[in-house]
Order: sequence, then C-alpha cells, then structure tokens
Amino acid sequence: MSLPPTWTTNEARAAGLTRARLRGASFVRLAHGFTARLDDAVDEAERLRLLARVLPADAAYSHGTAAALLGAPVDTARRAHIVLTPRRVLPQRAEFVTHARRLLPEDVVQHLGLRVTSGAQTFLDLAATMPPADLVAVGDALMRAGHLDPVAVARRLERAARVRGVVRARECAPLLSPLAMSRPESVIRYWLAVSHLPTPTPQAPVHDRWGRAVTHADLGYEEWKVALEYEGRQHADPDQFDRDVDRYSLMAADGWLVLRFARRHLRSRSMVLDRTRRALLSRGWRDPRG
Repeated sequence: MSLPPTWTTNEARAAGLTRARLRGASFVRLAHGFTARLDDAVDEAERLRLLARVLPADAAYSHGTAAALLGAPVDTARRAHIVLTPRRVLPQRAEFVTHARRLLPEDVVQHLGLRVTSGAQTFLDLAATMPPADLVAVGDALMRAGHLDPVAVARRLERAARVRGVVRARECAPLLSPLAMSRPESVIRYWLAVSHLPTPTPQAPVHDRWGRAVTHADLGYEEWKVALEYEGRQHADPDQFDRDVDRYSLMAADGWLVLRFARRHLRSRSMVLDRTRRALLSRGWRDPRG
C-alpha cells in the first residue's frame, strides 16, 4: 500500500510502515502523530502547508508567522502562530502558539496556498508587542508588497476599539509608506518622524538642471537638499558600488548633501538625529527649539 506525501500515524501503520522505517532520513515528524515524506528539503511555506493539515478549518496563520509569509522583515519563529475562533477550550499543540480572535472574512486571506491573517489584521496583532519603529517597518513592507493600504488599515482599526495594541497601531498607521525599500530606511524615518526634526520623504527625487528626475535618495529633504542613504551589505557588490558612485555624483551635481548610514548607526538613534540636525542647520533649516 502506498502513502501520500503526508500521513498520520494510523495511516502509516495501516500501510505496514515500521517505527524504524519512519525514523529514516526521508521522513520528518511535523507534529504529534503527523509525518511527511520529503524529497530533499522543505521551505517554510511548504512546511506550514503540511502543518495546516492538523489544524481546524477556521485556523489561520497570524502574527509574526503571517508577517513573514507576507514578506515583512521579521524573524521566523519555529513555533508558528495561529488564530482560532474563540471556543470554550482552545486546542493546543506543541508546534503552534494559539491565539483566540473573532475575525471577519476580510481579516483572513489566501496566500501561498495558506489561510493567513490579512495585512491589516497582522499589523494590528503585532502592535500589541512590537516596538513602534519595528511596527512601522513591518507596515511599510506590507504596503510595499501590496498586502496593506491606508483604507484597509483604517477600516480594521476603526472596529478595534478595545483590542490590545490598537493605540500603538493608530499612532503608527499614518507614518506608513510603500516607498520605503528596507527595514533600516523605515526605522530611520520613524526616528525622524517622532523627533523635533522634519520628516524626510522616502525615495525623494533628485533632478538635473533641466528638471528631470535622474535618481532618488533613500530619504530626503527636498527643501534643504539633504539626503539620507542607508548602506546595506548589498552595497558592497561591485556593480552596486558603481551605481552608488553614479547616484552620489548626480546628487552632488544638483547640490545635495548626502549623509550615509550603515548597520552600526541603527544602534544609535541619537547619532542619526544629531547628524541629520547638523546637516539641516548647515542648509538653512531653523531649529524650532532655538
């Protein structure tokens, strides 16, 4: 008797598979009493699709698990987060972190063959525990990937009066932008937005003498021609390095002052704010604090 790619313990016994055979390298135990046959490797989405077989029909992946599936910059936890409709006793399994949520149909979407909380619901769920800067980075990424928009998040937050985290979510929602290209850009923009400094524009256009946009700054103050650039690891690639040199030359030719930040600067909010303040002052901005 042959078995499908996934099976329960009872199905394996009925097929005549011994415990020794099930412990072989070609099989993996995904949950108690639930085993899968693997080809070479299983990516995270496929692992979650296999695990979904042991979940109730109303279950949906949520919180950080949903955010990662939807393309947000979060670490993937080994124990997947799921939401279930509230009931007297929530089923518990060691493989999952289970949450009770009373959701509307619009709060759950199909993505990668999985039931996943929507971008707006995921944003709200994470607001309960995630620091504001990281929450903005997640919201930016969800917007950039097309899983969130201002109307959807406003509609979800409108009916979340007593939901834990809704105050933080409402404070961060107006700061979201689909133009942010990375988590560091989002974090730096958040720091500036909640400081006494002006809020920079993501992907600020840089023009040539004929008024044509020839490149864009990660973050920019067009009025004072101050640009903030984040240099990630990808900038060490020779081709990317050449493109960066060309971009910075174009910015300088148009009179822009470019501040370049790297990973270590993300550990010092005060340093980023101080250098940005000094650059703005050098270009004629007046600090309202005197």
